[in-house]
Amino acid sequence: MEIRPILSALLRNKTGPILVAVQVALSLGILANALHIVQVRQAVSARASGLANEADVFTMQVRRLQKGNHQEQLAAQHRETDTLRAVPGVLSVASTSQMPLSRSGNYTGVATDRKQFKSTLTTSTYVTADSLVKTWGLQLVDGRDFLPAEVLEIDENTSNEFPKVAIITRQQGEKLWPGAASFVGKTFYFGVGDDARNARVIGVVERLQSPNAQIGERGDFSTIVPTRLTGDDASVYTLRAEPGQLDRVIKEAEAALRASSPTPVIVKVKTMVELRRDRYRADNALAWMLVTVSVLLLLITSSGIVGMASLWVTQRRKQIGVRRALGARRLDILRYFITENVMITSVGVGAGVLLALGLNQLLVSQLEMARLPAGYLIAGAGVFWALGIAAVYGPAWRAASISPATATRSA
Repeated sequence: MEIRPILSALLRNKTGPILVAVQVALSLGILANALHIVQVRQAVSARASGLANEADVFTMQVRRLQKGNHQEQLAAQHRETDTLRAVPGVLSVASTSQMPLSRSGNYTGVATDRKQFKSTLTTSTYVTADSLVKTWGLQLVDGRDFLPAEVLEIDENTSNEFPKVAIITRQQGEKLWPGAASFVGKTFYFGVGDDARNARVIGVVERLQSPNAQIGERGDFSTIVPTRLTGDDASVYTLRAEPGQLDRVIKEAEAALRASSPTPVIVKVKTMVELRRDRYRADNALAWMLVTVSVLLLLITSSGIVGMASLWVTQRRKQIGVRRALGARRLDILRYFITENVMITSVGVGAGVLLALGLNQLLVSQLEMARLPAGYLIAGAGVFWALGIAAVYGPAWRAASISPATATRSA
């Protein structure tokens, strides 16, 4: 089929084709970036926290109405830990200062030399008197867990003592000592300068996300130190229940704590499933909003192409009739309009690709978004080409099916 007559006809009536091309370009530019953002957000919200079987893990904050002194708080913590371990269905219990994905926690700058001017990285610090490795099912890839003798009992209001050993994540070790074969035995410092406190690495876990679970490697910079802290009126415990027993264990654990305490306590419970859902609530809401916008864009664009194609076909019914009378087949008529629509859509796709790349560059520079993969542009172009063909097929086939006499008859 000759392309020149089709191009000549389009140039004589430019308004409609330009509108369709602009609509395709805008839709492709927005759609490609929107779906890319959705994919990135979904990947972020699905990142592994480092905890095995998150559905079986939960946390309990126990707040006492009577604070007590250092010894009384230590006794209360031991009693509460023993009480929780005795609950049927509890596999493991550990005290903790914070939870992954909780969006609230402690962060400290660390360095490999106290003489550094600034910290190498910022780590989230998990303080525990028990084994978070066991309770959370962390994957220990090097070294060992804490020994009972290494656990310090510190009143954070009166003591400046700090543990001398720590467990770190693999990502943190690679950042502190790039290229090292093993991080076990190496010393790092909390802070810089004369007041920096040193700690020796005795174990390395594959992954443990920070409370904020930041995007990128920063979300996996975590340190665990062996300490039982007092000085606050609340203690936080994390528990692992037997598979399928979570709801029952939560109810019985809360009841056991209240019954064992000589004074009233306030107990707050959060499961890891709830923590993950709350942490990524905004990301999931954004993803659904962008999916909705993308669907609406496709509907609007397809409606516009169908409407414009129907108008073009209707306006050229006489032309179609004359061509049919001169021997053109239905397939020739159909192929003409499909080729015409593909040409218009191709112009829109070309402009849309440039627009998509421009929008992505803006997102990369302003919001540190990832580069737009070429697959989104290729898939988007294919969608709009298919949409253009499908939109024009129906009106063109109906017009080509009309007899030449009817099509050429004057109104």
